[in-house]
Amino acid sequence: MDIGTNSTRLLIADTSYGGGTGPVLTDVRRTEMVTGLGRGVDRSGRLSAEAVERTIRVLESYGRLIGEAGVEAVRAVATSAARDAANGRDFLEAASDALGFRPEIIDGGEEAALVFAGAARHAADPGAVIVVDIGGGSTEMVTDLGGVSTDIGSVRLSERRLPRHPAAPEDLAAARREAARVLGTPDVPGRRKGIGAAGTWTSLAALHLGLDSGGPEQVEGAVLDIGGLEALVEWLGSLTLEEKEALPALNPKRAPVILGGAVVAETALRALDLEEITVTNHDILDGVCRSLLDCEPSDTGRQTSDL
Repeated sequence: MDIGTNSTRLLIADTSYGGGTGPVLTDVRRTEMVTGLGRGVDRSGRLSAEAVERTIRVLESYGRLIGEAGVEAVRAVATSAARDAANGRDFLEAASDALGFRPEIIDGGEEAALVFAGAARHAADPGAVIVVDIGGGSTEMVTDLGGVSTDIGSVRLSERRLPRHPAAPEDLAAARREAARVLGTPDVPGRRKGIGAAGTWTSLAALHLGLDSGGPEQVEGAVLDIGGLEALVEWLGSLTLEEKEALPALNPKRAPVILGGAVVAETALRALDLEEITVTNHDILDGVCRSLLDCEPSDTGRQTSDL
């Protein structure tokens, strides 16, 4: 389970072995709910009572799904919002009651490692890729040699620089400058292929492809180039909130922050000197599941389940 700044997500998977390729994960259920846990944290430094309540309701439903599936091991990680908020530890207590086991707050370094483990698993040459994961509060850029976690994401940038819908030209320019400042110029040796993981990338791919409906398989492997991202930024910036909420390819709850995510995506490609990026549905959830394969039941947040 990934308890993020904007969404709370669950992956239940079966594990099989064979063929000398290591463990294979097969999805049983992959679920995402936009809960907005971290909305307002950048300004207030705290998780709001409303956001905590929304997230806890979803965690209670996930706890029931876990019990019904008869899982053998469980792990839940909380990322940027929980680690940045002054009351993040209090949230963990409520989350523990909702789930029946305790989530853990992970730092940016571990988040980056789990992102790479999940997203690069299916790459033909994991050593030749860089994974870019855009969350609500942070963006990870990571290779097999390591990576960075930066304090910018779709929610954080939207709250800082994009208060209006449509976006004013000066706000959009300020958002691009802010994203460039925070992302910086990562030191990535060699030429690498970009992989975009998590909901911002899959949402942008669905918008780019003009999808009206369909599942994640329709955006798996989709390619977004820098020109396409620039066009998405300009288009999304021209829309009202109601117009974005009505887009068939977009979860309406992502509408307030999708422009911020698109700006981070465009800026990340420029920072990494990438012409294009390939979108995947495999991400930190897959990495969290893989981390369970050799863990001890007594590990905090990594438990053999008796649900």
